Order: sequence, then structure tokens, then C-alpha cells
Amino acid sequence: MRGVPEMPDSSASPTLSHVGPEGAPRMVDVSEKPVTVRRAVAAAEVFFPPEAWEVLAAGDWQTAKGAVLPTAVIAGTQAVKRTADLIPFCHPLPLEGIRFTHDFPEEGLLRLRCEVRTTARTGVEMEAYTGASVAALTVIDMTKALSPALEVRAVRLLAKTGGKADYHR
Repeated sequence: MRGVPEMPDSSASPTLSHVGPEGAPRMVDVSEKPVTVRRAVAAAEVFFPPEAWEVLAAGDWQTAKGAVLPTAVIAGTQAVKRTADLIPFCHPLPLEGIRFTHDFPEEGLLRLRCEVRTTARTGVEMEAYTGASVAALTVIDMTKALSPALEVRAVRLLAKTGGKADYHR
């Protein structure tokens, strides 16, 4: 295939599982993996300039569009459920739990966390990433009238358990 890099020797280093030997994209066959309880937690941060932060804090996070944080949770939950529709090689999974939390680690910063659980042959990292990302984008959508300087920052995986290797940031 023209322009596709040669695949490295799998004994020498890790390879990309979603790229076949010919260099073509593919969905990973997970049929031989054991079914285990899988959990992933991802976070996204939303930055607010001082003028926007003051308005939101004074109004208890209510805007003309409605309650910001509950709406973000609803949107994030819908996104988790649709991850396999959005990301081509994600497996549709039986979701057993979705939980959102938030905190304000410093003035001007909202941190949203999305935890997803399943019992399956593959993990739920992408579902957690998608949930946290869409929740953050929903916050931006609901508050963008306050300032064009809003930012989504630091979307990252915080933890995953139940697969070949656990991870904790």
C-alpha cells in the first residue's frame, strides 16, 4: 500500500493492534480474550477566564440554556453509549455503569471525570474518554456566550483495570 509505513517486527516492540499486516485498518479480534470486569476513568478540564467564572459561580452554574453540570452529565452519558458509533474500531459493549463526578481544583477550572464499567473481552477506555470529552464540550456549549476564551484542556485517562495491564495515573 502506497504511503503506509512498514509494520515493525512484533517481537521487537509493541505494534498497533488496529493495523493489519498489510497496513490496512481493522477491528481487533477479541474473541480469544477472557471476559473480565473492566473499568476506566477519564477526565477533561474546562478553563474559564475570570469574567466567565464569576458569572457561573454567582449563578450556581445555571444559564439561560439550563443547569450546566446536570446537562453535561446527560450529554456525557449519551456519548458513552454511542462510542462504538463514533469511533470506527471500538467494539459495542454492554455497559454496566457510567458515573460522572466533578470538582473545581482551582478558581477558573472545572474538572469532569467519567467512570465506565463493563464485563467484557475488551476495555472501556474509549467510552470514558468520549464521555469526559462530550461532557466538557457540553459545558462549553452552555457557557460560550460568557466568553470566547473558554478551553477544554487535559483530556486524559486516569485509570483502567481488568485487562492485560492495569494503569493508574
